[in-house]
Amino acid sequence: MKHKLLTIIGFAALLTFGSCGEDFLYKDPQGSLAPEVLDNEQGAELLVTSTYANLHENDWGASIFNWTFGGMYGGDANKGSDPGDQSVLNEMELYNTLSTNSYLGEKWKWVYKGSKRASLALNVLNKAEMDEALRNTRKAEVYMLRAMFYFEGVKVFGPYIPYVDETYMENNPKVANDKDIYPLIIADIDKAIEGLPEIHRPAGGGDPVPGRVNVWAAQMLKAKILMQYGKIAEAKPILAKVLTEGQTSFGLKYGLADDLTQNWDAMRDNTSPESIWEIQFSIDGPNNNANSGMSLCYPHNSGPGGCCGFYQPSFELVNSYQVDENGLPYLNGEYRSKPSVSKQINTDAFVENDKDIAVDPRLDFAVGRYHVPYKDWGFPGRDWIRNPTNGGIFLPKKHVYTLEMFNAELGSPSYGLGWSPGSAMNIQYLSVRDALLLYAECLANDGDLKGAMDQVNQVRARAALDVNIIRNEDGTPAATYKVEQYPSTHQAFSSQETCIKAIRMERKLELAMEGQRWFDLARWGGDYMSSELRAYLDYEKVPIPKFESASYLPPEKVMFPIPDSQIQAMGTDESGKSYLIQPNAWK
Repeated sequence: MKHKLLTIIGFAALLTFGSCGEDFLYKDPQGSLAPEVLDNEQGAELLVTSTYANLHENDWGASIFNWTFGGMYGGDANKGSDPGDQSVLNEMELYNTLSTNSYLGEKWKWVYKGSKRASLALNVLNKAEMDEALRNTRKAEVYMLRAMFYFEGVKVFGPYIPYVDETYMENNPKVANDKDIYPLIIADIDKAIEGLPEIHRPAGGGDPVPGRVNVWAAQMLKAKILMQYGKIAEAKPILAKVLTEGQTSFGLKYGLADDLTQNWDAMRDNTSPESIWEIQFSIDGPNNNANSGMSLCYPHNSGPGGCCGFYQPSFELVNSYQVDENGLPYLNGEYRSKPSVSKQINTDAFVENDKDIAVDPRLDFAVGRYHVPYKDWGFPGRDWIRNPTNGGIFLPKKHVYTLEMFNAELGSPSYGLGWSPGSAMNIQYLSVRDALLLYAECLANDGDLKGAMDQVNQVRARAALDVNIIRNEDGTPAATYKVEQYPSTHQAFSSQETCIKAIRMERKLELAMEGQRWFDLARWGGDYMSSELRAYLDYEKVPIPKFESASYLPPEKVMFPIPDSQIQAMGTDESGKSYLIQPNAWK
């Protein structure tokens, strides 16, 4: 049995405050809790759990998986579905985003809802009568979660957003976005590192509790924050320590799992040596939402999920898995001038795969292709694609539940609202595969090219294992798969520029469809981001003509605009100056 943290919803809304007047005005409304009711150990525990619950309570735009901001916006995937369904995403995938886009508002709301819950929890933790060691551990957990909430905010909106801590208890604090909040996020994560244990166990002993953040998760989060901040030298020793000394929530030494599917299987949640921190999802209980933030992102009609055909992998992503005669990726975009590995045809077959083109086996792990087994569901049906003209011919795959999970009632086409598909599959928010490739960047930055390529080759060696080859029912490989490690004679071992290209390509291939791509492009610099997205659009508009109307994202837009509604809601100070100022790139 995997542990699932209890989801407690809405504590921020439950807290009410008294006011002057007649006696009846002092009575708390039904369904509310007076603040003093929670000023004890039980209340503190509930408020900490409520802070964790923010991880689950997200709209599509606030999905912790970042399938819109990180995946779609980074070129991993198209919006998919029909043009009229969630049409607000049409402007985003064509890089014509407006500050009125509702998905921006959902992400913003999620960040500050989490921050508010963290503040409530910290204030009660500071005054509740409880065991001091437990108090310090719980505070450290909340600091980690708050750092994560704000990190998610700065990845999307940039570092100039309001930072609201536990000293602001009013419901609408007037805090300007006039300072870089990265140092404040790092201060939170440092407090978390100081107070977190390696393994969480219930009071009095018992099995570990993997859903709670531990010190290694905090160390890894700090490294990711520093990398996004551009502090690569400061991140390097932390990543080295995590990779050499770190252990999972069950005390297992970190490493790559041989079987890629171990990281994407509700039957094996919390078991992978690759898992640094998994966000726990479940399907039991009215408030456990089976990862509702991704409920749009399943194959359509008769496919697993049955709705709604969003988040379709791009042609550009699929073809980047092509390899040369040595089983190595094309580092200079050569695949963009070669025939597509799959193409739509006007026959009953619908799609044709070119088996003469050798591909990295991770292609068919990350992407659903026709005439290739889709997990344990068999070949995809033609009706799994909702609108190939709008979304292309590929299917999301990593996060989609298996037939085995469905039969075990760990995945279903109908959860919340009676229609939304989902599963109990956890999401590895922090992973060893990510850490290895970030560490490779650090080593390459310092000129240790061999050390950097050793990290890359670890990832490639795992991809080449037989267990990761997709096979037909008769045991034959479903495509011409080939993936090899870089030999020491490769230019990546002698040229820093080539080494960095190899690392960046490896992150694209290994972390595809995990909501990471655009955040990588942005942290590698505006010029690089703009150039890569231009190449993506120029390639994608050939098979999918709607991209002809896309705009090229300029280098200065390494963040999204602040939601217009938030600028208006915050208003102006005594001098008439707006509390929230739109970044110059979006004015």
